Order: sequence, then C-alpha cells, then structure tokens
Amino acid sequence: MGETGQGEIQMIIQTDNLQKRFGRHDALKGVNFRVPEGSAYALIGPNGAGKTTAIKLLMNIIAPSEGTATILGVDSRALGPGQFARIGYVSENQKIPGYMKVAEYLAYLRPFYPSWDIALEGEVLRQLRLPPDRKVANLSHGMRMKMALACALPFRPKLLILDEPFSGLDPLARDELIEGLLGQAGEMTIFISSQELSEIEAFVSDVGFLDDGKLLFQESIDALNARLRGVRVILDRAAIMPPGAPATWLDIQVAGNVLNFIDTQYDQGRLDARITALVAGVERVEIQPVPLRSMFKSLARATRDGRAV
Repeated sequence: MGETGQGEIQMIIQTDNLQKRFGRHDALKGVNFRVPEGSAYALIGPNGAGKTTAIKLLMNIIAPSEGTATILGVDSRALGPGQFARIGYVSENQKIPGYMKVAEYLAYLRPFYPSWDIALEGEVLRQLRLPPDRKVANLSHGMRMKMALACALPFRPKLLILDEPFSGLDPLARDELIEGLLGQAGEMTIFISSQELSEIEAFVSDVGFLDDGKLLFQESIDALNARLRGVRVILDRAAIMPPGAPATWLDIQVAGNVLNFIDTQYDQGRLDARITALVAGVERVEIQPVPLRSMFKSLARATRDGRAV
C-alpha cells in the first residue's frame, strides 16, 4: 500500500478477501474495500449487512477468519498505540464512564494523544454545545454521540471511523453532529457506516454498498452522479412498458402517459436514440439527478438480481 508512483492515490484503508465467520454464519464474505486518502467513504447497507463487523475488524476489536485489512499502512491485527493515536473512533454503542463529567473525561484522554489540541477541544465543545460540567450519565443519547465525537476530534486524527453515528438522533442533533464533524474535517479521511443516506449525501465522496456480507459495489459519488440519471418521458398516448428495454434502465414505471426509469449508463445521444427506437409518441424527455437513496435502492436491487449495472 502507499504511493508507488507519481500521482497514484494512497489508500488509507484497504482490505483483501476480508472474511468473518461466527459459527456457521458468514458475516463477511470476501470483502475488498478501497478507501482513498482524504476521502469521505460511506459504507451503507441494511441492518445485518455486516457494516459493524467490518468496522470491528478494521479496529482490531475482532480478528478476521480469512483475508487482511490494512489501516494506515499496517495490518489491522498489528495496530498499536502509534496507529491508534492517529485513528478516531465513534460508535453508537461506545462506552464512556457515566460517573465522569464531560471535561473530566476529556482531561483523562489527553495524555494518550501526543497531538491533542486543547484549543481545538474547547472549540469542539462549543460547536457541539456540550456542557463541560455535566456528568456523562446525565447526557441524552444525542449528547452522548456528540461527546464521542468530541473525544475523537481534538487530536486531529488522520482517519476518523464512524459506526452509525446518527442512529436514533433527532433531526436537530443529526444536523449539529454533522456540522461539528464537517467543521473540523480538515485533511482527515472519514470512513462512516450509516443508513441515513439523506444525511450523508452532502459530504461523502465515495460509497460502498454492503449486503449480506458482500460488497456489491463501490464507486465515487462523482462517477455515480455522472452515469446515473432519472428519465421522465412524457407521451401523447398511454405509456406502456417498452419492449426490449436495455438492462441499464432500472425501475421502469408507467403511469398514465408518463414513462419513468433510471438510466445507469447515461449518455444523452445514446439515450435519445434508444428512446426513439423503443418508445412511440414522445412529446418530451426530462432528465433529472437521482437522490442517493433512490440510486442505491435501484442499484442494490439490480445487483442482487445479478444484473451488471
């Protein structure tokens, strides 16, 4: 791993055939992540897909059954204090001593991180509206998630790993957590698992979809936005399902005189030619961007069906 040639992108996280079995259950099935330096990589998928298992393997909380994970150039099973001092970790299940006050716990953490920035600590506390004198046990769920983030940012980690940080948060708490995260993102790489697609859409640069322990696909947001478009065809007659529609047209729907679908290999000239050949009575064609949630629902269904999109 690392830069072996001029202009080559360094991978902060890289896994090769990563597998994890619990008894007879295969939680991860040969997963290959590639997380570029400086990216905000979102690992998305349904409950039980294996997202938390993957993160625990990356953090060396559990060991892989087969395959490897390389983090900051080091095998995950060999991560030591030097690497953990450069990795921030925030989980919805993170345990923080409830008897300690916010400021007391931050003071306890400081000696473990040579790069801890006390001024940044104060800035993060203010930005997240965390009360320094309140005991952790008396914090709401949203405040505890903010507390976990406040513990991970002041030492300016090179890699920040977030495991479902928005789970169970109300919209205001989610917004404040995201604002705090983005306000201090700097040059760090972010690896986030989340089901809150509408929340992460504004800041992620790369995405991977995990389902039933398999990585169905991973791609940059720019590449996805370039090749996926929502297409709305308005006709002068009742719409019908177009015969022989390309495999790259997903979620084809007809309603009245309107034909809707997602084109996963968008090219305006090719699209116009296909519509002309397959659809009669076209009055106009409208092209729209595809929201991240719709994008991944369509791609996940197609991939599960064995369709290459």
